[in-house]
Amino acid sequence: MNAGVMLQATALGKQVYDITGRELDIGLLGLAEFLPAALLVLVTGSVADRFNRKIVGALAVSGELICSIALALYAMSEPTAVWPLFVIAVGFGACRAFAAPSIRSIPPMVAPDGTLPRVIALYSATWTGAAIVGPAASGFLYAVDPSLSYWASALLIVLGIWQLVRVTFLRQPDPPAPDSKVTLSSAFEGLRFIRRTPILLAAISLDLFAVLFGGAVALLPAIAEDRLGVGDVAYGWLRAAPGIGAAIMAILLASRPVTRRVGHLLLVAVGVFGVATVFLGITTSYVVAFACLVILAGADMVSVFIRSTLVPLVTPDDKRGRVMAVENVFIGASNELGAFESGVAAQAFGTQAAVIGGGVATIGVVAAYSVAFPALRRVNRFEELDPNATP
Repeated sequence: MNAGVMLQATALGKQVYDITGRELDIGLLGLAEFLPAALLVLVTGSVADRFNRKIVGALAVSGELICSIALALYAMSEPTAVWPLFVIAVGFGACRAFAAPSIRSIPPMVAPDGTLPRVIALYSATWTGAAIVGPAASGFLYAVDPSLSYWASALLIVLGIWQLVRVTFLRQPDPPAPDSKVTLSSAFEGLRFIRRTPILLAAISLDLFAVLFGGAVALLPAIAEDRLGVGDVAYGWLRAAPGIGAAIMAILLASRPVTRRVGHLLLVAVGVFGVATVFLGITTSYVVAFACLVILAGADMVSVFIRSTLVPLVTPDDKRGRVMAVENVFIGASNELGAFESGVAAQAFGTQAAVIGGGVATIGVVAAYSVAFPALRRVNRFEELDPNATP
């Protein structure tokens, strides 16, 4: 499923840029994918907490499948307008808004006691594999015919739905009280819980602001064509480079898991992400750009692993869907809204200035958070945050 989403995202960004040649439209595509998650956040979290998460996730991913088929059919018409792509992207974003909190709430329900970090690492490994296979395959398929990328994405999403419905829970969440009602106050509980939990607020918002400014990956269609001078296949491998970096880091995390100085390592990882982004903006060498993407993605994998383990550990199950929905907006803001910010900046100041400036801003965010959130910096072990851990 993740491979299909990655494959589709790679092709969609490339097709939009091929049609218009404007970095701004890449940014608008990110905005179209982000807005549904932001507008539906109070609904999606409550749905994930009140209904069977596996069923909700399967239905939402089925909606994503419909969007992939729509993209394939539109691509077959040799399009010259991008607005239908934006409309389909909004629909895909709406489905993703329901899928994310439901599916991301599942790992604590399938992980044996004390093994959640290992389950998160396994999930990260599958994601990194998808991040390599999807973009690399997209480059080859897109070079033949853009519609092939979307048809392949649809097929992979079908396989993902099949795997999702076969998931077996070791534990079920407590059912909502019979007299409980979905109110505006209960919908806001996820946001309130994050706000009153400093470590949670710091970990989630750090990713928001860091990747918001460092969203250089969204500009890869422009970087590949205008600064590196490469074609579709090389662009596909460039989009696969972050997956390769993440995969290497996932293997390292599996063999040498993060056990100490968790908060400090999180800040360092985001700082490395910013530095690699700066070098990506400076270089005109394909090899150096590829290496920068590998490094920044490896650093991002460390931060994703830490945050993905930390969030469910400190969140009670009855609030997990709503917290995950809010986190999904933050993640969406850091990726899709980050793509919008990068597209606007590139259109206004040029691609190079946008990438370098984003990397510098990310480094500044890390410096600010190391001072503003000492509780995060001082987190040593995950067990300190796990209420079920054996003393």
